[in-house]
Amino acid sequence: MKDRRFTILRLCRYLLRHKWGLLLALGLTVGSNLLALLGPELCGKAIDAMEPGPGKVNLELVSYYAGQMALLYVVSAAMGYALNVLMIAISRKVTYQMRQDIFQRLGGMPGGYFDTHATGDIISRISYDTDTINGSLSADLVQIFASAITIVVSFYKMVTLEPRLSLIFLFTVPLSAVMTIRITKRNQPLFRLRSRKLGELNGFVEEMISGQKTLKAYRQEKNTLAELDGFNDQAVDSYYQAEYSTAVMGPSVNFINNLSLALVSVFGAILHMRGQMTVGGIGSFVLYSRKFSGPLHELVDMFGEFQSSLAAAERVFRIIDQPLETADRPDAAVLDQPQGAVTLEKVCFGYDPQRPVLKQVSLEVGSGETIAVVGPTGAGKTTLINLLMRFYDPDSGKICVDGKEVRNLTRASLRRAYSMVLQDAWLFYGTIYDNIAYGRPDATRQQVEAAAKAARIHDFILSQPQGYDTILTDDAANLSKGQKQLLTIARAMLMDSPMLILDEATSNVDVRTEQLVQQAMGELMAGRTCFVVAHRLSTVKNASRILVVREGGLAEWGTHQQLLEKKGAYWEMYRAQFG
Repeated sequence: MKDRRFTILRLCRYLLRHKWGLLLALGLTVGSNLLALLGPELCGKAIDAMEPGPGKVNLELVSYYAGQMALLYVVSAAMGYALNVLMIAISRKVTYQMRQDIFQRLGGMPGGYFDTHATGDIISRISYDTDTINGSLSADLVQIFASAITIVVSFYKMVTLEPRLSLIFLFTVPLSAVMTIRITKRNQPLFRLRSRKLGELNGFVEEMISGQKTLKAYRQEKNTLAELDGFNDQAVDSYYQAEYSTAVMGPSVNFINNLSLALVSVFGAILHMRGQMTVGGIGSFVLYSRKFSGPLHELVDMFGEFQSSLAAAERVFRIIDQPLETADRPDAAVLDQPQGAVTLEKVCFGYDPQRPVLKQVSLEVGSGETIAVVGPTGAGKTTLINLLMRFYDPDSGKICVDGKEVRNLTRASLRRAYSMVLQDAWLFYGTIYDNIAYGRPDATRQQVEAAAKAARIHDFILSQPQGYDTILTDDAANLSKGQKQLLTIARAMLMDSPMLILDEATSNVDVRTEQLVQQAMGELMAGRTCFVVAHRLSTVKNASRILVVREGGLAEWGTHQQLLEKKGAYWEMYRAQFG
């Protein structure tokens, strides 16, 4: 209950950013409903104007009341339309801000969050959950205001018409409230489960779609479909349980409302036969009773949607509340004009503190050196790169750049000192030009083309329909892996950073292209401190030093020739590749 109240308060904070719009919405809600609530009273007067018997009907008076009713309902409908348009606009702004807050938070989170959360589930929170909240804000919030006004005014009108008949609702309303509260408490966990299962389904679908080629190559269509059936069954079952439990509430409350109407009709007829109430008064009372009980039924129906929105909001706020990367120290310095000297002193690190990946790693890299990092899969090569970029901080020990510990430097300036080319080439929707200039949006056309020429991709770009203005879509599915990699290499070349990280940068290109890229890399790496992670030992022969990482430590290091002469771990790897 406490968490639910806190979630509602946080949603209200988003709404209060648009307080003037909400005040106008409140005014429209009050005006629209008050005008509509005058209708039953006018209807009763019109009925009383039609006395029994020939020639007794006052058509002029009936027409007057009917005309007033029509005018009131038209104005009320126009105000209701304006109210809905206004609330849709407000909810759209709230949803926009919420999505912006989520994405901004994701951008500041540590890399470990994305290592432990499925991409599909994150996407589900950004899209489906925020849409669910949007629907609730634009529809349910208006309904709450309108229903509250209708219930209060209708009950007041019933009391002024006939207090004795109003006593019926002192029995039926508490009964409806007790039933609604009990069912609502039971439903809330079901809606949380529904949102979670839908996120898991989206995560699985996203993984399978991104791996379609592998799925088909291994002929796993049937097995994947069977797995999907499992996720789908869980999502559908959780959806059914939540909706079924809510569906029971509507008919139950509706039955109580109909019971109250029947009692009103019976006791109203008795009062009329005693001459204590006119037919028009009974008609007005019945209409007001319907106005009174109708919103109660609508509020009950709305509780299901509102609970779904609260469950969605909890999942959204769970992302927004995730801790950000450790903030830069207040006295953190900007790494200005880095020279590229890097030192590691007894660095220990593990993604799980109980299972260290790197153990007591010490290393000194001089400015302009090229350091190759080789070793078996899982030895800690990529982990070392993650620490250099401060995607993670060491559990113990320290890393220094130009003699300054990286914890004492701002992350932005540290990462700006590096250019990075990863094994998985990431390209986004946009032109080839935009993708190359991603790290330097202010780069000139000539600089972008120079980087593309150095990466040996310029001619290919010119062969595309719009050259550098060609749009890359769907993760550049129309390009080969090698072409994607060359574009990311051109992006790194354009950055012109003093330090360079190449993590299997040539693993997706053919031997001939690799030779061309190596030539370009030679130009790029000249005078820069470079860290090259590679499995192909042919790409690291000319490195200043080669580090062999095994079981979380440095097994050996030296030049290519020195390591061959040692006939140790590197020699074994070299023999395995070249015989």
